[in-house]
Amino acid sequence: MNRTPVYAGAVLVLLGLLGLAVPMFTTERTKEVAHLGDLKIQATENTTYAVPTLVSGGAVILGLVMLGAGFYRKA
Repeated sequence: MNRTPVYAGAVLVLLGLLGLAVPMFTTERTKEVAHLGDLKIQATENTTYAVPTLVSGGAVILGLVMLGAGFYRKA
């Protein structure tokens, strides 16, 4: 029996719930600004990303549909 829709649905539900629980996250990147001999000047840049609520909710709904289809399908 192929359980791929069940696993994919479970992953989508978890990702959707994570997106609803944490709608914004920040990443940090350090890049080299100048290099003079042994001296390095670096700058840290923060970037904030927002996960739209509609996308997270859609992932939860699609995941639940896939879970239902995977369990309902007869072998």
